[in-house]
Amino acid sequence: MEWYSTLLIMFGSLVTLMIIGVPVAFCFLFLNVIWGLVLFGPTGLEQCVLSIYSNLNTFILLPIPLFVLMGEVMFHSGIGPVLIKVLDKWLGALPGRLSLLAVGAGTLFSTLTGTSLASVAMLGSVLMPEMKKQGYKSAMSAGPILGSGGLAMLIPPSALAVLAAAIAEISVGKTLMGIILPGIILAVSFAVYIVIRCRLNLSVAPAYKVVPIPIKEKLADTVKYVLPQGTIIFLVVGVIFLGIATPSEAAATGAMGTILLALCYGRLNWKVIKKSSMGTISLSAMLFLILCGSGVFSQVIAFSGVSTGLTDFAIGLPVSPILIIVAMQMIILFLGGFMDVVSIMMITLPIFMPVVKSLGFDQVWFLVLFLLNIEMAGITPPFGMSLFVLKGIVPDMTIRDIYRSALPFIGCDVIIMILVMVFPALALWLPKLMF
Repeated sequence: MEWYSTLLIMFGSLVTLMIIGVPVAFCFLFLNVIWGLVLFGPTGLEQCVLSIYSNLNTFILLPIPLFVLMGEVMFHSGIGPVLIKVLDKWLGALPGRLSLLAVGAGTLFSTLTGTSLASVAMLGSVLMPEMKKQGYKSAMSAGPILGSGGLAMLIPPSALAVLAAAIAEISVGKTLMGIILPGIILAVSFAVYIVIRCRLNLSVAPAYKVVPIPIKEKLADTVKYVLPQGTIIFLVVGVIFLGIATPSEAAATGAMGTILLALCYGRLNWKVIKKSSMGTISLSAMLFLILCGSGVFSQVIAFSGVSTGLTDFAIGLPVSPILIIVAMQMIILFLGGFMDVVSIMMITLPIFMPVVKSLGFDQVWFLVLFLLNIEMAGITPPFGMSLFVLKGIVPDMTIRDIYRSALPFIGCDVIIMILVMVFPALALWLPKLMF
């Protein structure tokens, strides 16, 4: 059977199983068993079990539950809303101040939580009531919350970045460093758009009187609430960059720092511990089950000849290699409107990464592009998960308004993706500086 026929059957079977409602992880596990039997006979089942064991029995996956634990503790302990209040005191009477507050808080949360849905839920529940009270239109209320919530995937600690690096089989540390600069630039682009939009049309974010806050109070709150969390950022990002710790060790120090911080603030109780632990266990179990399927799926693709056939086909195309990368991004963007982020990772990375390597592109650079792209998936109509999380928080806002509010921020994502394509150093500069 030709490689393209095999790929078509694999993909068609996968889509069919997803359409009838089979969970993603079980879709891949089922196909792995079937194709294991087809390719290897009865020994295929034994090979599947051995592959699952080898995929999970690796130190590289340890950051995933630890990063998830950081986000769960931060979310359930209620430290996040305190940060929003501190940032709010510094903004003063800027145009679109609540929208800028959403971007600033979302950027800060991204360095502490690592989960987009938790960030959107926290920002929406804290900021949306005040935005509605002050007469903010959906473009400047829902939009900034959706856009900045996705930054949790791009700025370490990011459990999904670790998952993507594990599926792609490349350095976790370099991937975490590579997404920092594009993530910060994306946050700045959100802020620039908000300021320009608010100056051109004051009605989208009406100005309102802000009570002046003494500088002494601002500094005191910053020292009390912001600087300690800066220590956590160093415990995760700084120690990796300086070569003091591996990503797994950094995740452990970050999780311990987050727990101690919640304890020092008097917000760590049995209820927080229980909710954080259960959330970490359930989400980590789901991600590891997905990894079981993705690892075997990669091997199935390799042994079936699909990887080799697709790579040879891509190399033989009479077009510039960068156009092939662009085509890959278009496929990911299309899938983002209909599938969840993890499903996109599992389907595309095992197929794309061999092609990227054969074309001579840096794999870390491609994975940064990939993460920027799937960051859009969470806010891409019609089925972006963050869209429905915000709809649940603000039931009186129509889903059409939520869709429209997300579009300008999707545009900012596309612009940053183009910049990273044109200037690969944006993604590779920090990884090259790592000790």
